[in-house]
Amino acid sequence: MTRILLFNKPFDVLSQFTDKGSEGSVRRTLSEFISVPGVYPAGRLDRDSEGLLVLTDNGKLQAKISDPRFRSPKTYLAQVEGLPTDAQLDQLRRGVTLKDGVTRPAEVARINPPDLWPRDPPVRFRKTVPDGWLRITITEGRNRQVRRMTAHVGLPCLRLVRWSVGTWSLDGIAPGTWRDA
Repeated sequence: MTRILLFNKPFDVLSQFTDKGSEGSVRRTLSEFISVPGVYPAGRLDRDSEGLLVLTDNGKLQAKISDPRFRSPKTYLAQVEGLPTDAQLDQLRRGVTLKDGVTRPAEVARINPPDLWPRDPPVRFRKTVPDGWLRITITEGRNRQVRRMTAHVGLPCLRLVRWSVGTWSLDGIAPGTWRDA
């Protein structure tokens, strides 16, 4: 029977069980939070991003979730610097040209600030620069894609939380905890 874990990855945690970084560096990993043998992340979530990470013991499912060919939708809540304009949102909806090619069109909507847990450390606050929130759904998973897309249209990403992968969501999962799917 396939095991699937839904984990709310905190900020500053690597999406792997061991740290093969430079000598002397101590970085937090999944092993601090998950002691279930034989499960591995289906895709990655950057160290400076938070939210849903799906882990499984099924290699085929792992590939289906993480391989862009399968177009598995991933939804993010992104706090961006600046107030998003219709023109910026339209660019994201059409797809933007990054160094590694044109992205697939994204589903994008302005949202009110979501009721999320506080981030540690907090996002920097600037009195003179407003910020906004977007809900962005993509069907590919390039390296730092959402951050690069929002920056490309002039909206640097301040905080990024993956809310869902396919039909699985973060609902009811506190940061640093997991549950079986």
